[in-house]
Amino acid sequence: MSEQANWDVVIVGGGIVGAATLYKMQARFPDLRILLLEKEKALADHQTGHNSGVIHSGIYYKPGSYKARNCVTGRRELVAFAKEHGVKHDVCGKLIVATDKDELPRLEKIYNTGIANGIEGMERVTPEQIREIEPFCEGIAGVRVGCTGIIDFRGATEKMASIATSRQPNSRVSLGEEFLGADQTGQHTVVRTSKGTYTARYVVFCGGLQSDRLARKDGAQVKEQIVGFRGDYYDLTDQGKHKVKHLIYPVPDPRFPFLGVHFTRMTDGSIECGPNAVFTFKREGYGKTDFDLKDTMDALSYGGTWKLFFNNMSYGINEYRRAFSKRLFLRTLQRLIPSLTMDDLKPGRAGVRAMLLGTDGNMVDDFRIETRGRHIHVLNAPSPAATAALAIGEEIVGMAVEQLKIA
Repeated sequence: MSEQANWDVVIVGGGIVGAATLYKMQARFPDLRILLLEKEKALADHQTGHNSGVIHSGIYYKPGSYKARNCVTGRRELVAFAKEHGVKHDVCGKLIVATDKDELPRLEKIYNTGIANGIEGMERVTPEQIREIEPFCEGIAGVRVGCTGIIDFRGATEKMASIATSRQPNSRVSLGEEFLGADQTGQHTVVRTSKGTYTARYVVFCGGLQSDRLARKDGAQVKEQIVGFRGDYYDLTDQGKHKVKHLIYPVPDPRFPFLGVHFTRMTDGSIECGPNAVFTFKREGYGKTDFDLKDTMDALSYGGTWKLFFNNMSYGINEYRRAFSKRLFLRTLQRLIPSLTMDDLKPGRAGVRAMLLGTDGNMVDDFRIETRGRHIHVLNAPSPAATAALAIGEEIVGMAVEQLKIA
């Protein structure tokens, strides 16, 4: 290992939150020399590049929460960014559709949450209006959210990093370089990586699926633990893709921390169906049988994981059954589009979501960002973090100014 140049800021993690932090910090402080480290060979190679590509409106999140504020602000800024810089996107709107009377109170609550969060472009829709918007979709009531859209999140991530490094030629993105540890000494931090050693005035950790491990490597005390959930998708075949025009979501069940299987038109014109949500035996594993001993031992030796399993036993079993049964997956999709057939579906990709899990077995619902000395840790940034990334980046810069006295 060789001693490398000094940096004002080192950012660990090259997903969209890390890139947005680089972009925002370089805009605020154009003279700072910033190094972004990413262990993979490309930016956005995990959660950012494997999510559903949806620009979320902010309609689901508790009013006043980090998620609600940052999603709404971040969404508007992301759309403006995409327009200005030519990132592929489409604000096409989505439908949230109730198919059962028991869902109507929940649908109304979602609508009222949207009003509280200042979501623009919402309207209640009747069964007839649902069919006008999505001719193959059947429901008893719905809410159309006009400001929801789709975007190329990989492209957005790369553009943010590119703009930042063009603004300050002495800043740099280093790919294929893994963070190993950091030691705060005096007014500087020594950052150790797989390729060398750096000194930095400040360090920001945006580690996504590895955020708890990065925090512990940095000496932070984190009681909770990241647990990964794989989400499998199917794609509509050429004969089935005409049955979905935009985005169609079910009314989510509040007992579970996910939005349910939905339909998404992607920026390339394909239609994805999913995802389900199953415990994964490898944090960065996208295959149904992927396994990593350390990841599995870490998860299964943590009491919160077992409490989560016991509290959601029937849900978890159903999700696993669907993961290995195309017919069961289809049956779930047919609640929204009854005419779908087995021939309309083909296996698609998968993603893994990082959820910070408390010792009580409950998901930490809101974003969590904390400081440790001159370091900032993004400990929990689940969906809608990609949509909210520019707002999260702004929050991080604000913390760096106010708490770390960066200048």
